[in-house]
Amino acid sequence: MTTALPLTQAELSQLLLARQGLSKPLSGRSGVLQTIEQLGYVQIDSINVVERAHHHVLFNRVKNYQPQWLDELLQQKQIFEYWSHAAAFLPMRDFRFSLYRKAQLQQGQKHWFAPDHQQMQEVRARIRAEGPLKAADFAKTTEASGPWWDWQPAKKALEQLFMQGELMVVRRERFQKVLDLTERVLPSGIDCRVPDEQEYAGHLIERFLQSHAMGTAAQISYLRPGMKAPVTTLLKELAHSGVLQSFQFQGQTYYGHSEQWQIPAKATAVYLLNPFDNLLIQRQRLQHWFGADYQLEVYVPAEKRQFGYYSLPVFYGATYAGLVDVKAQRSEQRLLLQHLQLEKQWLSKSRFCQQFAKALQAYAGFNGCTDVELVRAETELKQWFDKEISPLLRHSAG
Repeated sequence: MTTALPLTQAELSQLLLARQGLSKPLSGRSGVLQTIEQLGYVQIDSINVVERAHHHVLFNRVKNYQPQWLDELLQQKQIFEYWSHAAAFLPMRDFRFSLYRKAQLQQGQKHWFAPDHQQMQEVRARIRAEGPLKAADFAKTTEASGPWWDWQPAKKALEQLFMQGELMVVRRERFQKVLDLTERVLPSGIDCRVPDEQEYAGHLIERFLQSHAMGTAAQISYLRPGMKAPVTTLLKELAHSGVLQSFQFQGQTYYGHSEQWQIPAKATAVYLLNPFDNLLIQRQRLQHWFGADYQLEVYVPAEKRQFGYYSLPVFYGATYAGLVDVKAQRSEQRLLLQHLQLEKQWLSKSRFCQQFAKALQAYAGFNGCTDVELVRAETELKQWFDKEISPLLRHSAG
């Protein structure tokens, strides 16, 4: 059944922050697990001009977050690594639903490249005999390494075996996956029944609505090959039966559980969000709900970048407030704000100033930095920063 917009856009934006775990952070290692279970996944990314994306996502949601807590959860088999819409940490309770994609690959669907079955057999045999190994443990079989996609045969075989579900990650060493046979990693008692298409579609819907409150068929099936049609069909069935309600927003049909659309307490903190944060990874959704026209320029040639290499969206509560391009100069313990851009309406707000300085100081500390330096901003904004923010940063550091 289609209804009118159930809450105002501002209220729905606050609801999104609450469902994403931003407005009420948890604590401790148990908080990390609860956060991953609530979000459904945390994307893994290798870029390290600042602390890596998966740690930043959790830092924003767990008080006093420590990166080793994530490693410990992996070692304790409470989470596992696999592919969601991208490489991710997922809760072990959802392991069964990773089997849908694994089964497709085992049956011949292609991931990145065609499998080399002879190489896969040799890699599998060596791991069985020697125990957990990483790509670097295999002798090079090609000439000097090139770009990341020019993988050696052994590395390709490792990745294919991982994607098919025959290998699992036991830990990472210098960010390289260390892999072992799934039969030696997977905890006992895990449900390993392969879900059918409808079960998998239902899982995608429930996990998305759990962490986002409402979504469209395209958003729910984002980067899930072949799943948009079954997700669309199931959403319509659930809406027709009254299990879900739907509403129109910006020309799209959104679905959700209406009994869960309560207005949460208003978030008033400043958040520096990672480019791969669950709240904003789907850029169209970000634009729809928050009016933010954001593009990550990591993959854009330097001469064509409009703003900067690694820019963090700045949110003031549920309101998009601007961008800051960051880099950790670790040797000097300095966080560089390579480029700062903020909506001018916030510059005269004392609470915004206090919360922005607090967020910068916390993020600097998270990156092992004690100082924050503004490198580039338009004149008015730089003057504001020097007058309003720098003193707060010095006071906080002192």
